[in-house]
Amino acid sequence: MLGALAVQSGCSRRSGDFGASKVEQLTSGPQHHWFGYYDKLQFDPTNRYVLGMAVDFEDRHPTPADAIGVGMVDRAAGNRWIPLATSRAWSWQQGCMLQWIPGSRDEIIFNDRERDSFVARILNVRTRATRTLPQPVYALSPDGAIAVTTDFARIGMIRYGYGYPVRGGDKEKPVFAAPADTGIWRMSVTSGQGSLILPLAKLMSWPGNRVLAPDAVHWTNHLLFSPDGSRVAFLHRWRESNRTRTRLLTCDPDGGNLFQINPGGTLSHFIWRDPTHLLAWASVPGRRGAGFYLFADRTRDVIPVGAGVMRENGHCTCLAGGRWVLNDTYASAGNRLQELYLYDTATKEKHSLGRFPMPARFEGGRRCDLHPRASADGRLVAFDSTHREGRRQMYLIDVTEIVTSNRGVKSRGGSQFSQGDPS
Repeated sequence: MLGALAVQSGCSRRSGDFGASKVEQLTSGPQHHWFGYYDKLQFDPTNRYVLGMAVDFEDRHPTPADAIGVGMVDRAAGNRWIPLATSRAWSWQQGCMLQWIPGSRDEIIFNDRERDSFVARILNVRTRATRTLPQPVYALSPDGAIAVTTDFARIGMIRYGYGYPVRGGDKEKPVFAAPADTGIWRMSVTSGQGSLILPLAKLMSWPGNRVLAPDAVHWTNHLLFSPDGSRVAFLHRWRESNRTRTRLLTCDPDGGNLFQINPGGTLSHFIWRDPTHLLAWASVPGRRGAGFYLFADRTRDVIPVGAGVMRENGHCTCLAGGRWVLNDTYASAGNRLQELYLYDTATKEKHSLGRFPMPARFEGGRRCDLHPRASADGRLVAFDSTHREGRRQMYLIDVTEIVTSNRGVKSRGGSQFSQGDPS
C-alpha cells in the first residue's frame, strides 16, 4: 500500500513537471539503510559509489553500545552493498557525519567512539587503511584540510536525534548554561591538532551589548563551510522557558569576524549558494510570512526566492551552477506525504520528483526526513525514505533531463538569484 501510494503520487503531471520520475532503490532489507543530513558529500567524484549506514533496529534512540555499519553502494555492480566499518557515534537525523573527503576517490571520514570520547576515522575504501583524529568532525573545508566540529555529547543531552548518547543515561542534562570550555572547534585533518575557536560563553555574550539568555542552555549545530572555505555558517541555539530559539551566524574559519544573518527574524534550514550568499527558510522583519530568502553574508541584503511556489520549510541544496534548488518537505498532516522537488530559479517553476508517505511510527527525533543529497554535477539525487518497505532505505533519481534543459529560459535571462523575485 505504501509503495503504491508513492508511485501514484510521483506520476502526477503539473505545470513545471517533466512527468513520472524513475525512482531507483539503492538498498533493501532486512537492515535499515540511510545517510542522514543533506549537506554532506554522499557520492564519490565518479558517482559510482554512494555512502550509507546500516542498522538492525529503528524503534528507539541509540545507546552508547549500539553500532551501525558504515558502507557504500556500488552502482556499477547492481547496487551491491559494500561493508566498510562500524561506528558507535551516531544519531537518526545526522548519522555519524559520514562523508567523502572533498576531491578524494579513496578516503571517507566518519565519527566513532573510543571509550567515553568521540573521535573521527579516516578510511581508505580501497586499502581499508584507517587513521584516527582526536575529535569528531561536523563539516570539512572544500579542500578537505580543515574540519570544524561541535559538542555532540551536549547536543545528545539536549535534543534527541541529533547528538550522540553519553554514558550515564539520556536523562542527564548539561549543568552549565554556556560553558567557556565547549562550543565550536577547528581541527587539522592532516595532523589532528585543533583548538576551541568559539566558546559558548562568548556566543552567549556576543555582540557584547548584553548577555543573551544567561539562564538558558546554549549549544551550536549545523556547521557548514562556504564553497570557497572563507567562511563558516552555523546555528547558535538556546532553550529557555521550554522554547528553543535560533540565530544563524557566520565567521571566519578561525572564529573571527562574527556576523548575524537576519537579526530580529527567525531562521531554519540553510545552505551556501556561493561564497557570499546563503539560502535559508526564514521570517524576515518587515516582510509578510515565512519563506525562502537569499541572504548576502556580512550585509543586510536579502531577496525572496520561490515566493508562492516553495511554500514549506525543507532541506534545501543549491545545485552546481546556481540555477536549481533541490528541496523536500516535512510529512504532511493526515496522509504524511513528503514531497521531493527541484525549483528552477530561471523559470520560477517547481518540478515535482514524487511524494513519499512516511508511517506514523517514524516521529520526533526518529522520523525519516528525505534529506535529499545531490551529486557534485547535480545530475543525481539520493534520498532516504520509508515509503517502499516501511523501513529506512536509500533511493536514487536521475534528474539529468531536468537540470540540463533550457526550456523557458530566455537567451539573456539570468537566474532568480541574481534578479530577485517579487514578494
